Amino acid sequence: MPAKAAPKKKLSVLKRVRQAEKRRLRNKAVRTRIKTLTKRVREAVSSKDKEQVEKTLREAIKAISSAASKGVLHKNTASRKISRLSKLANTVLKAEAA
Repeated sequence: MPAKAAPKKKLSVLKRVRQAEKRRLRNKAVRTRIKTLTKRVREAVSSKDKEQVEKTLREAIKAISSAASKGVLHKNTASRKISRLSKLANTVLKAEAA
């Protein structure tokens, strides 16, 4: 008895697979960048460098907001991340002002 032939895949399915892979890689890059920027903010806070905290926080907020607008992150997730980072950064920024 001959082996059963593999089922043929439709062209639209193959295209969907290619598109999904492209999007997965793009989303992964965006998420990785957000994690890196978050780490930089935390490092700046631990070193108590006010200027560095402000700069990295602004950069991180921009990246997180952009990811939310493009659908990489849910808007509530983005808001939560921004809120937590801002709260952390304010510990240094408020201490410097006082």
